[in-house]
Amino acid sequence: MEHVTDSSPRRTPSPPAQAPLNPPAAQPAGPGTSRPLARLARETTPENPWPLRLLSTKIDEYVNKMTFVWVEGQIVQFNRRPGSGMQYLTLRDADADMSMSLSVFTRELAAIERATGVQVTEGSRVVVHAKPRFWTKRGSLELRADDIRPVGIGDLLARIEQLRRILAAEGLFDAERKHPLPFLPRKVGLVCGRNAKAKDDVVVNARLRWPGLPFEIREVAVQGAQAVREVTAAIRELDADPSVDVIVVARGGGAVEDLLPFSDEGLVRAAAAARTPIVSAIGHETDCPLLDLVADYRASTPTDAARRIVPDLAEETMGLDQARERMRTVLRSRLDAEQRGLDQVLARPVMADPTLIVRDRVAELEQARERMRRALSATLSLADADLRADHARLRALSPQGVLDRGYAILRSPGGGIITSARQVKKGDLIEGVLASGRLVAQVVGTTKPVSNAPE
Repeated sequence: MEHVTDSSPRRTPSPPAQAPLNPPAAQPAGPGTSRPLARLARETTPENPWPLRLLSTKIDEYVNKMTFVWVEGQIVQFNRRPGSGMQYLTLRDADADMSMSLSVFTRELAAIERATGVQVTEGSRVVVHAKPRFWTKRGSLELRADDIRPVGIGDLLARIEQLRRILAAEGLFDAERKHPLPFLPRKVGLVCGRNAKAKDDVVVNARLRWPGLPFEIREVAVQGAQAVREVTAAIRELDADPSVDVIVVARGGGAVEDLLPFSDEGLVRAAAAARTPIVSAIGHETDCPLLDLVADYRASTPTDAARRIVPDLAEETMGLDQARERMRTVLRSRLDAEQRGLDQVLARPVMADPTLIVRDRVAELEQARERMRRALSATLSLADADLRADHARLRALSPQGVLDRGYAILRSPGGGIITSARQVKKGDLIEGVLASGRLVAQVVGTTKPVSNAPE
């Protein structure tokens, strides 16, 4: 929680009277008791607690042992007190919601500003050389500064460049992780400055393109000490709203130092973790905060963001009319082509007399049947003639045919065929096979065969 100092004139308070560190043993621990106080914090008990003044004193002694330290932060509250010997400021951590009071002698602050040529104001990023101080009566911690050095823009940009390399190495700027913007969002979340022109640029131009477009607007600080915390909270709140389909972070440009909150690591990581697509419209073409790199779409201006998040109703209506007319033309051409084809089919003779095609096919079938009949008859005639010729040749060459011509076959009693007179002798019985029947005869004599005749 930020510590806000009183605006009334203040002077350097003197250290309060401190309670003794080691109270005497006879000092009572509380009303009605004579028990000595515990020496160490770990020795305290519910029955023997420390008085608050003793705890405050011990904290003061511990803090007084600390040396001067260099601390970096941002001035979030500073009301100059003319004529006062002491100036009081509030120093806030640049990345966390944490602040602490800071005091510096007026003459030392004037000397620092003369030496650096830079005036310390609210919103300045500074490095402070200070010593912690604890006020025992109030129980508060304060820094007493003897040197304040503004952090230059060059140093801040170098840190941003180093952070950019770290986030790029983690893949937070990769195109693969970016969400596509919806064609027509149901509701647009808008994060912008309070009463800022960027708000009107987005809302008015978006509704000119799509009348009645609903917006969920979060007006926050877009520069200064509260910008990071408020913008981050607004992004998370809109991302948690299921009716918001796209979030626009808008700011109408500004100096480099004014755009530094949009390069804060916490804000950039919150935008990267959002499930809702984010459009960054926080600068002009020459500006490139880290939020532009992690956003799902970078718009050069708030007006450009308005043109990107919603379509133009007039253009979409015109495109719809043109598409409808193209569909009519294509459909009409297709119907005309189909009608021409149907007319051509109806103009064929078969459509006038459907039996015509059947009669033609019947005639072709009869002709084919007649050709098959003639071919089969010719084939059978040729086969019959060949069969008779083969039969005649077979009969002429068969043994029975030889016997029919008056020849006979002579066989010996053993069944062998007799082909030579030398195979028999006088008195042998032989069998004769005739064309019709058989006979048995006895050899009464043989003649020698001619010498050159085959045996």
